[in-house]
Amino acid sequence: MSITVRPAGMSDIPELSRVLGIAFADDPIISWLIPDDAARPQRAASLFAAQTRHHFLSAGGVEVACDESGRIGGATLWAPPGHWHASNLTTLRQLPGLVRAFRSRLGVAAKLADIMMSNHPTEPHWYLAVIGTLPEVRGKGYGQALLNSRLDRCDAAGIPAYLESSKPENVPYYERFGFTVTGTLDATAGGPPLWPMWRTPEDAHQG
Repeated sequence: MSITVRPAGMSDIPELSRVLGIAFADDPIISWLIPDDAARPQRAASLFAAQTRHHFLSAGGVEVACDESGRIGGATLWAPPGHWHASNLTTLRQLPGLVRAFRSRLGVAAKLADIMMSNHPTEPHWYLAVIGTLPEVRGKGYGQALLNSRLDRCDAAGIPAYLESSKPENVPYYERFGFTVTGTLDATAGGPPLWPMWRTPEDAHQG
């Protein structure tokens, strides 16, 4: 099976957001924010569509992994150095999608985002905000292809990378790509935790 990773365009947003909505249907943080199991994939897709359209796409950090037929099996939302934080105007543009996603828990989601922002590293880095693959392609190399696509360029440019893992079982997976846990973040006031992870460029690993 051949996997192709390519930059996403505006026309990809409906499908990549659908894929991410399904991918995050069992995510602890998304489940905590969107308790409705049946509606969660579609409502999460509204979140990812808004984030992609109004923030990540223009920054050049959105990539999709496709099979031989061009079908999207996974996607990443990266923010380049200095652009991980959405401006007030960008947040305002995202608001309709955020309301569709979180409804009465919009304020809770905003508080979580504020806590994550206040704990975000200040050193320049690429920020992996979202990575997800369809359940049926997990273990087939989609996540690896997506991660390596950006991390290879991080290494070439000597730039660190950062993410927050929302699943403890994913921590060892990210460690295989050079990420290291820097602590545990309670952004939900006693709900599901996050594990911030930092990655120095590969040359620094070897040096």
